[in-house]
Amino acid sequence: MTNTAVSRSLFESVGLGPLTLPHRLVMAPLTRNRATADGVPTPLMATYYAERASAALIIAEASTPNAEGQTYPNITAIHGAAHVEGWRRVTEAVRAEGGRMFLQLQHGGRVGHPDTSGLLPVAPSAIALPETIHTPDGRRPAVVPREMTAEDIRSTAADFAAAARNAIEAGFEGVEVHGANGHLLHQFLARGTNRRTDGYGGSVTNRIRFVVEVAEAVAEAIGPERVGLRVSPGNTVNGIDEGDTAEIYPALVTALADSGLAYLHIVHADPENPVHQRIRKDWPGTLIANPVLPQDRIPDDGGLAQGERLLAAGADLIALGRPFLANPDLIRRMRTGAPMNQVRDAYLMYVGGPTGYTDYPSLPADA
Repeated sequence: MTNTAVSRSLFESVGLGPLTLPHRLVMAPLTRNRATADGVPTPLMATYYAERASAALIIAEASTPNAEGQTYPNITAIHGAAHVEGWRRVTEAVRAEGGRMFLQLQHGGRVGHPDTSGLLPVAPSAIALPETIHTPDGRRPAVVPREMTAEDIRSTAADFAAAARNAIEAGFEGVEVHGANGHLLHQFLARGTNRRTDGYGGSVTNRIRFVVEVAEAVAEAIGPERVGLRVSPGNTVNGIDEGDTAEIYPALVTALADSGLAYLHIVHADPENPVHQRIRKDWPGTLIANPVLPQDRIPDDGGLAQGERLLAAGADLIALGRPFLANPDLIRRMRTGAPMNQVRDAYLMYVGGPTGYTDYPSLPADA
């Protein structure tokens, strides 16, 4: 049975910068640790993403803009020629299936370990992650990061810009700057991880400065219409304590409102949350909303109801993660009301190889 009730909204064509998207359902970035040890995307990843090319837009998993930014083993990077070539194989496979891709750029900041990257992590302040971290040799206590100097801040912003240029060379339509989930940019925003006393710490105006500078540097490098920014207001993952969430995000939105960015992407968006409502009111451009779905199962509708709720509250695009992971043909299943695959053992998401990655079945062609 076709879901005609949603076909006029979630399934309608919509513009995004220079792109025309066939519908409003975006594949959210999902780090799955299938790259080589030095961050090069593998042929298996090309298969995985090509299988999911029916998404309106694929936002590919977090890639580090420099070696210091590496978080965990076998995550992708985009700061070397081999990375560009590896990602080009992925984008070509997706384009051959009619898809479009952005690449998420992520620097882990204090979410990193010398056993993984060979380097001491850097962060806004010398405050360690308050938990253990996964390394090639298992979980290890987090280390105290080195506080970034003014030159580190400038060079890191430049690395983001260079990574964005590499992404375009690799065939991506654009990039998403990762300012969420407790990684470096989020660490600058939050009082608990940013104890600086210079122009990048203290007041909200100072704490949003690095995020704004990175977004502007990336926009200047490849054009603002090819750049998105992801944020996660109030998210406490990776030991984050923002302290003044209701002040941070209106200030950040105001600072970037005239930048011409392609979109702002909110993680775990809640249309009843006053911060979400304020962001939608103040952000003049496209808003991507990532709904909160049950942790124990994918909804029978794949997230359609939550997507409709967010559209009604002003979102323009809906980003889904696990539903796309477990259902390579998610859009077809949503359109026809077909049953959803459920995510199997969550740990299979991160162990490498095809199991729990490229072995989820699609519907038969004649179904």
